[in-house]
Amino acid sequence: MAKLQEPKYVSWNGKLIGWKDATLQIDCEGVKRGLNVFEGIKGYWHDDGNFGIIQLEKHFKRFEQSAKMLYIPFDWSYEKFRDCVFTLMRELLIPEKDMWMRTTLFAVEGHWGVDTKADMVMTAFNHPKELPSPINLGISTWQRSIDASLPYRIKAGTNYQVGRLARIEGRQKNCQEMILLNRWGRVAEATGSCLLMVRNNQIITPPAYEGALESITVDLVESIAKSMGMDFIRRPIDRTELMIADELAICGTLAELVPIKSIEGMEIDPQGPLLGKLRKQFFDIVRGRLEHPSLELEFVPLTTKV
Repeated sequence: MAKLQEPKYVSWNGKLIGWKDATLQIDCEGVKRGLNVFEGIKGYWHDDGNFGIIQLEKHFKRFEQSAKMLYIPFDWSYEKFRDCVFTLMRELLIPEKDMWMRTTLFAVEGHWGVDTKADMVMTAFNHPKELPSPINLGISTWQRSIDASLPYRIKAGTNYQVGRLARIEGRQKNCQEMILLNRWGRVAEATGSCLLMVRNNQIITPPAYEGALESITVDLVESIAKSMGMDFIRRPIDRTELMIADELAICGTLAELVPIKSIEGMEIDPQGPLLGKLRKQFFDIVRGRLEHPSLELEFVPLTTKV
């Protein structure tokens, strides 16, 4: 396994501090109860030397909503949030790679929801420009929780505990990603991204009520697909449909659009006609080679263009 990156700086409550100085107190809510919400944010280098962050305000709004649902105070304006993202990214950007950022709100004071206070921590990691390679996909025995138990609508660290267990399970059968089913045995999502399936020339993804995160990336991909004349449908997906799908991919901010080459050991074409075309269009749009009305860009102010 590749060594995890340790960037020189993180942003802590809007101030740059060293990576090794970014620590939490042992008894704080963020440590002992895993009480945090987060967002993943992605930026891409453009051919003209600018660096564009995609859908930043949408991520901010979902971040704020997650905090609200977990009763974690969130007193950041979008402008302050954006400026802190810019500041950290500008310090860590390199021309050879794109960047993925994780912004996390930790509950650091309070007790059982009384007098809760929170710190905002931003970390950013260089990410390869190359298109992601096809992967093996499995179906986990672990299940996505329901809304009345651990709400999947909240992008919280605790919601990814089941994903950790599923990934461990997947490594035992050479699967790089695993599908989580819901309590009814239908597809919810993968451990860290959503699922796209092609059947009968239609692109299909589970709706949020099946246990999928309300994905900002899937919304963008849906808009791109429809602008290309493709049928894009949100409906429940049965487990066995995955085994007879024409094409499969996982989709998310960090995953982007990753083609699937096998499902439960059964081979599937990773270069299928629909998702292959959609994937190319997606990367041309996020890299600024094509314009699309559904893409929102915030450009990091750079001293010089690369």
